[in-house]
Amino acid sequence: MITKEQVLENLEECKKYIQEAENIKEEKVLGIAIKNRFTGDIIFQSTKTTYKEAVEEAIKSEANLSGADLSKANLSKAYLSKAYLIGANLSEADLSKANLSGADLSGADLSWADLSGADLSEAYLSGADLSGADLSKANLSKAYLSEAYLSKAYLSEANLSGADLSEANLSKANLSKAYLSKAYLIGANLSEADLSKANLSGADLSGADLSWADLSGADLSEAKLDGCLFYMGNGNRNFEALCKAIKTIRHNDGSFEEITSSK
Repeated sequence: MITKEQVLENLEECKKYIQEAENIKEEKVLGIAIKNRFTGDIIFQSTKTTYKEAVEEAIKSEANLSGADLSKANLSKAYLSKAYLIGANLSEADLSKANLSGADLSGADLSWADLSGADLSEAYLSGADLSGADLSKANLSKAYLSEAYLSKAYLSEANLSGADLSEANLSKANLSKAYLSKAYLIGANLSEADLSKANLSGADLSGADLSWADLSGADLSEAKLDGCLFYMGNGNRNFEALCKAIKTIRHNDGSFEEITSSK
């Protein structure tokens, strides 16, 4: 015989299951909630069920996604042109072939993100963390990357023409066959970077650190390399190519030496 207590207990269990079902139903109806990476607050509630669609919906509605947590999100081929993603967390996100032209990603975390083939032309990436990111064949023409952290980033065959990379950290970055014509690399850290066969024609590398960088086969025609720092020891295969463009060099001890260009 079932007691009153058992009936009440079963009733409570039924209520619990009904509430859980309602919650699941509500989540499906509401879609994805984009939250702030620091506070956890919802900054945009989407009706879509994928991050790509949710972010595109937010941008279409001109939502400000500054500080959004989009780490590891699949945003491949997403249309994010002129998006506001200042300080957003996009670490390990898939942004391959995405359109981020003119987007504001200042101070954003894009470490180890896949940005291969992405359009970042005229995007704002000042102070952004792009360490270890894959930017191969990406379009970064006229992008703003001053003081950005690009250590160990993969930028092979990327278009960086006219980009501002002043004071950026590109140590150990792979820039082989990259197009850096007329780029601004003033004071940039390019130590141990792979710049083999890169096009640096007309680029401004004044005061840049090129110590141990591989510049074999690079085009340095009309490049500005005044006061740059690079290793001049025995076996430096870049010395002859660099001397064609450098007027003064800065040694490790801080002293300067005049170089007479030979053309």
